[in-house]
Amino acid sequence: MASSKDAVVLDVAGHEVRVSSPEKPYFGDKGIRKIDVVNYFVSVGEGILFALRDRPTTLERWPGGVFEGARLSTRMDNTGDAFYQKRVPKNAPEWVPTAHITFPSGRTADEIAPDSVAVVAWCANLGTLTFHPWPVSKTDVESPDQIRIDLDPQPGTDFSDAVWVAPHVRELLHEFGMEGWPKTSGGRGVHVYVPIQPRWTFPEVRRAVIAFGRELERRIPDRVTMNWWKEERGEKIFIDYNQMARDRTIASAYSIRAKSHAPVSAPLDWDELGDVSPFDFDVLTMPARFAAVGDKHAGLADHAFGIEPLIELADKQERDLGLGEMPYPPDYPKMPGEPMRVQPSRAKRPTSTDD
Repeated sequence: MASSKDAVVLDVAGHEVRVSSPEKPYFGDKGIRKIDVVNYFVSVGEGILFALRDRPTTLERWPGGVFEGARLSTRMDNTGDAFYQKRVPKNAPEWVPTAHITFPSGRTADEIAPDSVAVVAWCANLGTLTFHPWPVSKTDVESPDQIRIDLDPQPGTDFSDAVWVAPHVRELLHEFGMEGWPKTSGGRGVHVYVPIQPRWTFPEVRRAVIAFGRELERRIPDRVTMNWWKEERGEKIFIDYNQMARDRTIASAYSIRAKSHAPVSAPLDWDELGDVSPFDFDVLTMPARFAAVGDKHAGLADHAFGIEPLIELADKQERDLGLGEMPYPPDYPKMPGEPMRVQPSRAKRPTSTDD
Protein backbone atom coordinates (compact mmCIF):
# COMPACT_ATOMS: atom_id res chain seq x y z
CA MET A 1 0.00 0.00 0.00
CA ALA A 2 1.59 3.22 -1.17
CA SER A 3 0.73 6.33 0.81
CA SER A 4 1.16 10.05 0.97
CA LYS A 5 -0.09 12.71 3.32
CA ASP A 6 -3.40 13.06 1.50
CA ALA A 7 -3.97 9.67 -0.13
CA VAL A 8 -3.16 5.99 -0.12
CA VAL A 9 -3.02 3.67 -3.11
CA LEU A 10 -4.33 0.14 -2.67
CA ASP A 11 -3.65 -2.82 -4.95
CA VAL A 12 -7.06 -4.41 -5.37
CA ALA A 13 -7.68 -7.27 -7.79
CA GLY A 14 -4.79 -6.16 -9.97
CA HIS A 15 -5.79 -2.51 -10.14
CA GLU A 16 -4.46 0.50 -8.29
CA VAL A 17 -7.23 2.20 -6.32
CA ARG A 18 -6.42 5.63 -4.95
CA VAL A 19 -8.13 6.53 -1.68
CA SER A 20 -8.17 10.26 -1.05
CA SER A 21 -8.45 11.70 2.47
CA PRO A 22 -8.17 8.23 4.04
CA GLU A 23 -8.35 9.57 7.60
CA LYS A 24 -11.62 11.44 7.06
CA PRO A 25 -14.18 10.40 9.71
CA TYR A 26 -17.07 8.56 8.10
CA PHE A 27 -18.86 7.23 11.19
CA GLY A 28 -17.48 9.36 13.98
CA ASP A 29 -19.39 7.61 16.77
CA LYS A 30 -17.71 4.32 15.84
CA GLY A 31 -14.28 5.74 14.98
CA ILE A 32 -14.65 4.54 11.38
CA ARG A 33 -12.62 6.42 8.77
CA LYS A 34 -12.90 6.51 5.01
CA ILE A 35 -10.04 4.02 4.63
CA ASP A 36 -11.88 1.67 6.99
CA VAL A 37 -14.93 1.79 4.72
CA VAL A 38 -12.83 0.93 1.67
CA ASN A 39 -11.06 -1.88 3.54
CA TYR A 40 -14.43 -3.20 4.72
CA PHE A 41 -15.64 -3.62 1.15
CA VAL A 42 -12.39 -5.35 0.20
CA SER A 43 -12.74 -7.72 3.17
CA VAL A 44 -16.22 -8.83 2.05
CA GLY A 45 -15.27 -8.49 -1.60
CA GLU A 46 -16.35 -11.92 -2.79
CA GLY A 47 -19.76 -11.45 -1.20
CA ILE A 48 -20.57 -7.96 -2.40
CA LEU A 49 -19.23 -8.72 -5.85
CA PHE A 50 -21.61 -11.68 -6.06
CA ALA A 51 -24.44 -9.26 -5.25
CA LEU A 52 -23.32 -6.68 -7.83
CA ARG A 53 -21.47 -8.50 -10.59
CA ASP A 54 -22.46 -7.26 -14.04
CA ARG A 55 -25.55 -5.51 -12.69
CA PRO A 56 -26.24 -1.84 -13.45
CA THR A 57 -25.80 -0.26 -10.04
CA THR A 58 -26.86 3.08 -8.58
CA LEU A 59 -24.37 4.51 -6.09
CA GLU A 60 -25.58 6.12 -2.86
CA ARG A 61 -22.72 8.51 -2.13
CA TRP A 62 -21.94 10.13 1.23
CA PRO A 63 -18.67 11.95 0.41
CA GLY A 64 -18.67 13.82 3.71
CA GLY A 65 -19.40 10.76 5.79
CA VAL A 66 -22.36 10.24 8.10
CA PHE A 67 -22.86 12.81 10.83
CA GLU A 68 -25.70 14.23 12.88
CA GLY A 69 -28.09 16.13 10.63
CA ALA A 70 -26.67 14.70 7.40
CA ARG A 71 -29.38 13.99 4.85
CA LEU A 72 -29.84 12.58 1.41
CA SER A 73 -30.76 14.80 -1.52
CA THR A 74 -34.12 14.13 -3.16
CA ARG A 75 -35.82 15.02 -6.43
CA MET A 76 -37.52 17.92 -4.69
CA ASP A 77 -34.49 19.10 -2.70
CA ASN A 78 -30.97 18.60 -4.01
CA THR A 79 -29.24 20.48 -1.18
CA GLY A 80 -28.53 17.38 0.90
CA ASP A 81 -25.16 16.04 2.01
CA ALA A 82 -25.47 12.83 -0.01
CA PHE A 83 -26.93 11.83 -3.35
CA TYR A 84 -27.73 8.98 -5.72
CA GLN A 85 -25.46 8.64 -8.75
CA LYS A 86 -27.06 6.77 -11.62
CA ARG A 87 -24.69 7.71 -14.42
CA VAL A 88 -21.08 6.60 -14.51
CA PRO A 89 -18.81 9.44 -13.28
CA LYS A 90 -16.87 11.16 -16.04
CA ASN A 91 -13.54 10.45 -14.35
CA ALA A 92 -14.06 6.68 -14.16
CA PRO A 93 -11.00 4.66 -15.22
CA GLU A 94 -11.29 2.56 -18.35
CA TRP A 95 -11.45 -0.65 -16.31
CA VAL A 96 -14.78 0.36 -14.73
CA PRO A 97 -17.46 -1.37 -16.86
CA THR A 98 -20.93 -0.02 -17.52
CA ALA A 99 -24.38 -1.15 -18.60
CA HIS A 100 -26.76 0.84 -20.81
CA ILE A 101 -30.14 1.23 -19.12
CA THR A 102 -33.46 2.88 -19.87
CA PHE A 103 -35.34 4.78 -17.17
CA PRO A 104 -39.16 4.84 -16.89
CA SER A 105 -39.10 8.28 -18.52
CA GLY A 106 -37.51 6.80 -21.64
CA ARG A 107 -34.18 8.52 -21.02
CA THR A 108 -31.10 6.32 -21.10
CA ALA A 109 -27.79 6.24 -19.27
CA ASP A 110 -24.63 4.23 -18.79
CA GLU A 111 -24.48 2.99 -15.21
CA ILE A 112 -21.60 1.26 -13.43
CA ALA A 113 -21.82 -2.55 -13.58
CA PRO A 114 -19.09 -3.87 -11.24
CA ASP A 115 -17.04 -6.85 -12.38
CA SER A 116 -14.28 -6.80 -9.75
CA VAL A 117 -13.67 -5.87 -6.14
CA ALA A 118 -11.45 -3.08 -7.48
CA VAL A 119 -14.53 -1.41 -8.98
CA VAL A 120 -16.33 -1.68 -5.63
CA ALA A 121 -13.32 -0.15 -3.85
CA TRP A 122 -13.10 2.63 -6.44
CA CYS A 123 -16.77 3.44 -5.84
CA ALA A 124 -16.15 3.43 -2.08
CA ASN A 125 -13.47 6.08 -2.56
CA LEU A 126 -16.20 8.26 -4.07
CA GLY A 127 -18.08 8.00 -0.79
CA THR A 128 -20.37 5.16 -1.83
CA LEU A 129 -21.78 3.42 1.21
CA THR A 130 -24.83 1.73 -0.29
CA PHE A 131 -24.91 -0.05 -3.64
CA HIS A 132 -28.31 -0.36 -5.34
CA PRO A 133 -28.09 -2.98 -8.12
CA TRP A 134 -30.84 -3.56 -10.64
CA PRO A 135 -32.33 -7.10 -10.66
CA VAL A 136 -30.92 -7.65 -14.16
CA SER A 137 -27.64 -8.49 -15.85
CA LYS A 138 -26.00 -6.05 -18.25
CA THR A 139 -26.36 -8.73 -20.94
CA ASP A 140 -30.16 -8.37 -20.76
CA VAL A 141 -31.27 -5.24 -18.94
CA GLU A 142 -34.94 -5.76 -19.82
CA SER A 143 -35.47 -9.13 -18.11
CA PRO A 144 -35.14 -9.40 -14.31
CA ASP A 145 -33.34 -12.48 -13.01
CA GLN A 146 -34.29 -11.92 -9.37
CA ILE A 147 -37.46 -11.30 -7.42
CA ARG A 148 -36.77 -9.17 -4.35
CA ILE A 149 -39.46 -9.29 -1.68
CA ASP A 150 -39.15 -6.25 0.58
CA LEU A 151 -40.73 -6.69 4.03
CA ASP A 152 -41.05 -3.08 5.11
CA PRO A 153 -42.11 -2.40 8.73
CA GLN A 154 -44.65 0.39 9.05
CA PRO A 155 -44.97 2.71 12.07
CA GLY A 156 -45.84 0.64 15.12
CA THR A 157 -43.93 -2.39 13.84
CA ASP A 158 -40.24 -3.25 13.81
CA PHE A 159 -37.66 -5.83 12.78
CA SER A 160 -39.26 -8.55 14.89
CA ASP A 161 -42.50 -8.17 12.93
CA ALA A 162 -40.67 -8.54 9.62
CA VAL A 163 -38.93 -11.62 11.03
CA TRP A 164 -42.34 -13.06 12.00
CA VAL A 165 -43.63 -12.63 8.44
CA ALA A 166 -40.52 -13.96 6.68
CA PRO A 167 -41.12 -17.71 7.27
CA HIS A 168 -44.63 -17.27 5.86
CA VAL A 169 -43.00 -15.81 2.75
CA ARG A 170 -40.78 -18.86 2.50
CA GLU A 171 -43.68 -21.27 3.01
CA LEU A 172 -45.66 -19.61 0.22
CA LEU A 173 -42.63 -19.64 -2.07
CA HIS A 174 -42.32 -23.38 -1.48
CA GLU A 175 -45.94 -23.85 -2.53
CA PHE A 176 -45.03 -22.27 -5.86
CA GLY A 177 -41.92 -24.43 -6.24
CA MET A 178 -39.50 -21.64 -5.33
CA GLU A 179 -36.94 -20.87 -2.64
CA GLY A 180 -35.82 -17.59 -1.12
CA TRP A 181 -32.67 -16.29 0.52
CA PRO A 182 -33.15 -13.76 3.37
CA LYS A 183 -31.03 -10.85 4.52
CA THR A 184 -31.37 -7.95 6.88
CA SER A 185 -32.02 -4.68 5.11
CA GLY A 186 -29.50 -2.95 7.35
CA GLY A 187 -32.44 -1.16 8.93
CA ARG A 188 -35.69 -2.53 10.36
CA GLY A 189 -36.70 -4.64 7.38
CA VAL A 190 -36.01 -8.02 5.85
CA HIS A 191 -35.36 -8.74 2.17
CA VAL A 192 -35.96 -12.11 0.53
CA TYR A 193 -34.25 -12.81 -2.80
CA VAL A 194 -35.60 -15.34 -5.29
CA PRO A 195 -33.54 -16.21 -8.41
CA ILE A 196 -35.70 -16.49 -11.52
CA GLN A 197 -35.23 -17.25 -15.19
CA PRO A 198 -34.70 -14.00 -17.15
CA ARG A 199 -37.64 -14.62 -19.46
CA TRP A 200 -40.11 -11.98 -18.33
CA THR A 201 -40.36 -8.19 -18.49
CA PHE A 202 -40.37 -5.79 -15.54
CA PRO A 203 -44.19 -5.37 -15.69
CA GLU A 204 -44.69 -9.14 -15.78
CA VAL A 205 -42.38 -9.78 -12.82
CA ARG A 206 -43.93 -6.91 -10.86
CA ARG A 207 -47.39 -8.37 -11.53
CA ALA A 208 -46.17 -11.74 -10.21
CA VAL A 209 -44.94 -10.10 -7.01
CA ILE A 210 -48.26 -8.28 -6.60
CA ALA A 211 -50.07 -11.62 -6.87
CA PHE A 212 -47.71 -13.17 -4.31
CA GLY A 213 -48.18 -10.26 -1.91
CA ARG A 214 -51.96 -10.36 -2.24
CA GLU A 215 -52.02 -14.07 -1.42
CA LEU A 216 -49.76 -13.51 1.59
CA GLU A 217 -52.03 -10.69 2.74
CA ARG A 218 -55.08 -12.95 2.34
CA ARG A 219 -53.49 -15.54 4.61
CA ILE A 220 -52.18 -13.25 7.36
CA PRO A 221 -54.21 -10.03 6.95
CA ASP A 222 -53.49 -8.85 10.49
CA ARG A 223 -49.74 -8.81 9.84
CA VAL A 224 -49.27 -7.94 6.16
CA THR A 225 -50.55 -5.18 3.88
CA MET A 226 -50.34 -4.50 0.17
CA ASN A 227 -51.87 -1.02 0.39
CA TRP A 228 -49.77 1.47 -1.54
CA TRP A 229 -51.09 4.45 0.39
CA LYS A 230 -49.42 4.83 3.79
CA GLU A 231 -52.60 6.08 5.43
CA GLU A 232 -54.23 2.71 4.72
CA ARG A 233 -51.43 0.37 5.82
CA GLY A 234 -51.84 0.36 9.59
CA GLU A 235 -49.36 -1.31 11.93
CA LYS A 236 -48.36 -4.05 9.53
CA ILE A 237 -45.53 -5.20 7.29
CA PHE A 238 -45.85 -3.66 3.83
CA ILE A 239 -44.89 -5.85 0.89
CA ASP A 240 -43.32 -3.17 -1.28
CA TYR A 241 -44.24 -4.59 -4.67
CA ASN A 242 -42.95 -1.52 -6.49
CA GLN A 243 -39.40 -2.56 -5.69
CA MET A 244 -39.81 -4.73 -8.78
CA ALA A 245 -40.63 -1.79 -11.03
CA ARG A 246 -38.00 -0.59 -13.48
CA ASP A 247 -35.26 1.52 -11.85
CA ARG A 248 -36.44 0.71 -8.33
CA THR A 249 -33.69 -0.95 -6.32
CA ILE A 250 -32.87 -2.02 -2.79
CA ALA A 251 -29.59 -2.00 -0.90
CA SER A 252 -27.40 -4.92 -1.87
CA ALA A 253 -26.10 -7.53 0.51
CA TYR A 254 -23.06 -6.17 2.42
CA SER A 255 -23.96 -2.56 1.64
CA ILE A 256 -23.44 -0.08 4.46
CA ARG A 257 -26.45 1.94 5.57
CA ALA A 258 -26.06 5.61 6.42
CA LYS A 259 -26.79 5.38 10.14
CA SER A 260 -24.50 6.37 13.00
CA HIS A 261 -23.77 2.77 14.02
CA ALA A 262 -22.61 1.82 10.48
CA PRO A 263 -24.96 -1.17 9.99
CA VAL A 264 -24.68 -3.41 6.96
CA SER A 265 -27.15 -5.58 5.07
CA ALA A 266 -26.40 -9.14 6.20
CA PRO A 267 -27.23 -12.34 4.29
CA LEU A 268 -28.56 -15.01 6.63
CA ASP A 269 -29.58 -18.63 6.85
CA TRP A 270 -33.28 -19.09 7.52
CA ASP A 271 -32.58 -20.70 10.89
CA GLU A 272 -30.59 -17.64 11.99
CA LEU A 273 -33.31 -15.13 11.26
CA GLY A 274 -35.17 -15.44 14.54
CA ASP A 275 -32.04 -15.10 16.66
CA VAL A 276 -30.40 -11.96 15.29
CA SER A 277 -30.75 -8.22 15.60
CA PRO A 278 -29.91 -5.82 12.78
CA PHE A 279 -27.48 -4.23 15.26
CA ASP A 280 -25.39 -7.43 15.17
CA PHE A 281 -24.00 -6.60 11.74
CA ASP A 282 -21.88 -3.54 11.06
CA VAL A 283 -18.68 -2.43 9.36
CA LEU A 284 -16.62 -3.67 12.30
CA THR A 285 -18.29 -7.06 12.85
CA MET A 286 -19.18 -8.27 9.35
CA PRO A 287 -15.62 -8.99 8.12
CA ALA A 288 -15.10 -11.62 10.83
CA ARG A 289 -18.49 -13.17 10.15
CA PHE A 290 -17.78 -13.30 6.42
CA ALA A 291 -14.40 -14.91 7.01
CA ALA A 292 -16.03 -17.52 9.24
CA VAL A 293 -19.20 -18.43 7.32
CA GLY A 294 -18.71 -17.07 3.80
CA ASP A 295 -21.54 -15.70 1.68
CA LYS A 296 -24.92 -16.97 2.81
CA HIS A 297 -26.39 -15.89 -0.53
CA ALA A 298 -24.04 -17.98 -2.67
CA GLY A 299 -26.83 -20.52 -3.23
CA LEU A 300 -28.68 -18.01 -5.38
CA ALA A 301 -26.31 -18.93 -8.20
CA ASP A 302 -27.51 -22.54 -8.27
CA HIS A 303 -31.16 -21.85 -9.08
CA ALA A 304 -33.37 -20.04 -11.57
CA PHE A 305 -37.08 -20.56 -10.99
CA GLY A 306 -39.95 -20.04 -13.38
CA ILE A 307 -42.70 -17.62 -12.36
CA GLU A 308 -45.51 -19.27 -14.32
CA PRO A 309 -47.37 -20.28 -11.11
CA LEU A 310 -47.38 -16.66 -9.95
CA ILE A 311 -48.61 -15.44 -13.32
CA GLU A 312 -51.40 -18.02 -13.16
CA LEU A 313 -52.24 -16.76 -9.67
CA ALA A 314 -52.36 -13.17 -10.95
CA ASP A 315 -54.71 -14.23 -13.75
CA LYS A 316 -56.96 -16.04 -11.25
CA GLN A 317 -57.04 -13.05 -8.88
CA GLU A 318 -58.03 -10.77 -11.73
CA ARG A 319 -60.62 -13.15 -13.16
CA ASP A 320 -62.26 -14.25 -9.91
CA LEU A 321 -61.73 -11.26 -7.62
CA GLY A 322 -61.36 -8.33 -10.00
CA LEU A 323 -57.88 -7.60 -8.65
CA GLY A 324 -55.87 -5.91 -11.36
CA GLU A 325 -53.08 -3.36 -11.59
CA MET A 326 -51.84 -1.35 -8.61
CA PRO A 327 -50.36 2.18 -8.41
CA TYR A 328 -46.81 2.86 -9.53
CA PRO A 329 -44.50 5.30 -7.71
CA PRO A 330 -45.37 8.99 -8.20
CA ASP A 331 -42.35 9.73 -10.40
CA TYR A 332 -43.43 7.18 -13.03
CA PRO A 333 -45.39 8.03 -16.15
CA LYS A 334 -48.97 6.76 -16.17
CA MET A 335 -48.77 3.02 -16.84
CA PRO A 336 -51.24 0.85 -18.82
CA GLY A 337 -54.14 -0.35 -16.68
CA GLU A 338 -52.98 1.58 -13.63
CA PRO A 339 -55.71 2.85 -11.28
CA MET A 340 -55.94 6.52 -10.37
CA ARG A 341 -52.84 7.62 -8.51
CA VAL A 342 -54.76 9.63 -5.92
CA GLN A 343 -54.32 9.41 -2.17
CA PRO A 344 -57.65 8.08 -0.80
CA SER A 345 -58.13 10.92 1.69
CA ARG A 346 -57.73 13.42 -1.14
CA ALA A 347 -59.97 11.67 -3.64
CA LYS A 348 -63.04 13.66 -4.58
CA ARG A 349 -66.26 12.32 -3.12
CA PRO A 350 -69.16 11.83 -5.56
CA THR A 351 -71.56 14.76 -5.53
CA SER A 352 -74.97 13.79 -4.14
CA THR A 353 -77.78 13.71 -6.71
CA ASP A 354 -80.52 13.59 -4.07
CA ASP A 355 -83.23 16.26 -4.41
